[in-house]
Amino acid sequence: MRPLRIYLQKMSGGTSLPAHASIFHILLAGVGAGLAIAIGVYLEEALHFNILMAPLGASCFLAFAIPDSPLAQPRNIVLGHMISSCAALFVLQFLGYGALQIALAVALAVMAMLATRTSHAPAAATPLVIFALQPTWDYLVAPVLPGALVVALTALIFNNLRPSVRYPQYW
Repeated sequence: MRPLRIYLQKMSGGTSLPAHASIFHILLAGVGAGLAIAIGVYLEEALHFNILMAPLGASCFLAFAIPDSPLAQPRNIVLGHMISSCAALFVLQFLGYGALQIALAVALAVMAMLATRTSHAPAAATPLVIFALQPTWDYLVAPVLPGALVVALTALIFNNLRPSVRYPQYW
């Protein structure tokens, strides 16, 4: 019974909530995220091909709200989405569609990102999008790579306009 009690105690948390973000930080994070998505939408319309996918919204949160996070670095944004997409497309092409295949694609994406030091939590959702759409390998060219690049490059330019931020922390 003691191990169960210890296990359950771990779920009670241990610290207080993080400090409130300043209104200035909140506004800048929102403006940066909105700007990245607006650029993506503009480019989609101008170039007539897909650039945006749902997980990029979560990438924007990391890139603009917590740019110091290892998960928010441009390398992680771009390579995380590319690696996860490759894992999903590989599983979809060679093993087909099914519950186990979807789970395997996400598992492979998580392991590959960890192994390559390109962890990016939103990229772990990319295999779910790929299995929902069942695209071809062209999906890497549009929207994955250009979408991830738009977010990463917008974050690179926008975040460095802020005097208190140095972005990226590493390449």
